[in-house]
Amino acid sequence: MSNTTEALNAFAIDIEEGLSQSPKTLPSRYFYNDVGDELFQEIMDLDEYYLTRAEFEIFVRQKVEILKAFLGEEETFRLVELGAGDGTKTKVLLAHFMNEQVPFTYSPIDISGSVLELLKATLKEEIPSLKVEPVEGEYFKALEELGESDDTKEVVLFLGSNIGNFDRESGVSFLRHLANTLSKGDMLLIGFDLMKDPKKILAAYNDKEGVTKAFNINLLSRINDELGANFVVENFDHFPTYDPLTGETKSHIISTKKQEVHIEALDKTFCFDAWEAIHTEVSQKYSQAMIEGFAEKAGFRIIKNFTDSNNYFVDSLWEKV
Repeated sequence: MSNTTEALNAFAIDIEEGLSQSPKTLPSRYFYNDVGDELFQEIMDLDEYYLTRAEFEIFVRQKVEILKAFLGEEETFRLVELGAGDGTKTKVLLAHFMNEQVPFTYSPIDISGSVLELLKATLKEEIPSLKVEPVEGEYFKALEELGESDDTKEVVLFLGSNIGNFDRESGVSFLRHLANTLSKGDMLLIGFDLMKDPKKILAAYNDKEGVTKAFNINLLSRINDELGANFVVENFDHFPTYDPLTGETKSHIISTKKQEVHIEALDKTFCFDAWEAIHTEVSQKYSQAMIEGFAEKAGFRIIKNFTDSNNYFVDSLWEKV
């Protein structure tokens, strides 16, 4: 069975499972096809979407302090990034580290070989002397393989508040598993979107231009295209919520009328009530106390917190204990 067929089968299984639940769900990881990728790039440029700019500012303004903290008493390290994407923010650090003539290796990890090849080609053009050793595969397996290769200190990047897509229990579980793949003294730089004005947070997921809505609704178009469904996308809307008590931002797709949708690949019809919500994503926001609790439960100690000038975002540097 080809990788494409396996991916399509997994997609179909996940969609069937999600739409059979009560309440219905759709996995956010399927937002990212070609159209979804383009829409997310647009989202990151929106006035309302502060997250990317905040983390970028941290790297631009504090790259000297970040390098000093990474090195500690060592002269070198391996920089490992989980889900590097196009590496826009990371390149700020990579270029600075090279300018400082630090002998390090950059190992981006991604399940997509094509993404890694594109990143490697871009880096060869922009930072030609950088030593890049990509690893294709699942995060934890790749980290274990890297740990077995040599005794160099590893500094792992998990940026962009990707941890916020986990609920609290699964987030701690993920970080504990991550810690188990590292050696004592290895480091993790992890991005957290901080609790702030609820209106500011909600606007980031409900922009006035409707790009975030298009990004969410595109998942229905993808199901139409790849699984032969007949979603009428105009009959669905996008609705985000934010709870300032828990820090949870949730995204939903709302059925605006009573309707049925047939999915050919599943040979199954799903019924939607008027104003029924389909849960698609959680984007957790954090207090400092929550971050400290995460680090302790997962087996790390916090070395330093790097925040932007508005205190919207923090990249927290942890050490495996």
